[in-house]
Parts: sequence; structure tokens; C-alpha cells
Amino acid sequence: MALAVEQKSEVISKYKIHKSDSGSPEVQVALLSQRISQLTEHFKSHQKDHHSRRGLLTMVARRRKLLNYLKDRSPERYKTLIQSLGIRR
Repeated sequence: MALAVEQKSEVISKYKIHKSDSGSPEVQVALLSQRISQLTEHFKSHQKDHHSRRGLLTMVARRRKLLNYLKDRSPERYKTLIQSLGIRR
């Protein structure tokens, strides 16, 4: 269920801050959001896949923690990120 290499590199190139960036909070949140949307689509046809649902909840919690970190450190970066990803809040 992991992201394809092309998708991952595309997301990283879109949200990176500097040339060799692959670990900034923006990139991590964008990658998690991509995987969360994939899993959400997966659950539309596999309602009883509770093991993957637990992983989804873990990813959502991790994304929330990263967003809280970013909101505390740099509110303007937080606002631009949630607007570009279309995350409510």
C-alpha cells in the first residue's frame, strides 16, 4: 500500500523547502496526506479491513502531531500547507 516512487518524488518536489529537502514537516504531512487518501479509497470497497484501519488512525495521529508542531513553530507555513493540501481546520 506504499506510495509509488513517481508519486512520492512528485509530492516531495512540490512541497520541498530547499533543494535536497525530504524530511521537513511540510513534506512529511504531504506524504501522509497522500497515503491517507489512498487508504480512504481502499476502505470504500474493503469495509472490514480493520488491520489497515488501525494503520490509518496511526497515520492521522502522526499527521496531526506534525501539523501541531508546524503551527507552533511557524504559523504562516502551517496556513499555507493546510490550504494547499485542502485539510480542514
